[in-house]
Amino acid sequence: MYETILVPTDGSEHAIRAAEHARYLARAFDATVHVVSAADVQTAGGMFNAGGVDEAFVERIEAENEQAIKTTEAIFKESDSLRTAVLRGKPADATVEYADGHDIDLMAMGTHGRTGVSRYVAGSVTESVVRRASCPVLTTKAVEESELTGDYGEVMIPTDGSDAASIAIDHGIEIAKRAGARVHAVNIIDSGAITLTPGYSAPPELLERFEAEGERATEAIAENAADAGLDTTTSVHEGLPASDLLAYADENDIDLITMGTTGRTGLNRYLLGSTAERVIRHAKMPVLAVNARERSEGR
Repeated sequence: MYETILVPTDGSEHAIRAAEHARYLARAFDATVHVVSAADVQTAGGMFNAGGVDEAFVERIEAENEQAIKTTEAIFKESDSLRTAVLRGKPADATVEYADGHDIDLMAMGTHGRTGVSRYVAGSVTESVVRRASCPVLTTKAVEESELTGDYGEVMIPTDGSDAASIAIDHGIEIAKRAGARVHAVNIIDSGAITLTPGYSAPPELLERFEAEGERATEAIAENAADAGLDTTTSVHEGLPASDLLAYADENDIDLITMGTTGRTGLNRYLLGSTAERVIRHAKMPVLAVNARERSEGR
């Protein structure tokens, strides 16, 4: 599934944490890792010299990126298959272009980074890459909950039953299989979207229909996971998608969330961009975001 993994880095602790997860997945899938850093010379030069930059300035910027790569690749061992490159251009643009040009199967990025001119993989850059990338993007931040102390033990796959959401299922199950993890299939019935009007309670039959759809969606994941020899658990309940997914992840010590970045519109059944983005921004554990374009483009 993953033969090539890309790690964009600025050398920050968040990028290093992402690289640690990339190393784990690379070893699980026997993949080659590409570590890159984008030298945004134009932006850096524009802040200091409207007339352009000299060669010494460019060399200094690129040296900072080379140091970021060196810091990041230090976590890999000589036995790991590793390639490195300093890119030119705006970080999000350069990263997506590199991924497309090198048939990258997975990216791993920090959701925060260094402040300053050109040397960052900040939240806005990561979110731009997640929206535009045709391959899955694992995002994480350097917090206690994202530390790798062994194999992934608990993998959560949120679902609304849509094709867009189901694109993440195979990824979640395959990673769980390599790790020997339990799979959590979770469906949140969006109470806010169902009621539409504050103080209005949805008819019981409507809730029952949504619950039945959620159960079908989660059971389908559970069956696929069971076929792969994995332990599974399902959960369907009414709530607010992003906040309830985050709460479930915290309460169940989830090690990895694997989710689609788009989903159904209307009423309760969606994992829309806003939901995925909120989960990516606020989750304490890594989130593997799988863009629905992956299927439509035949990747």
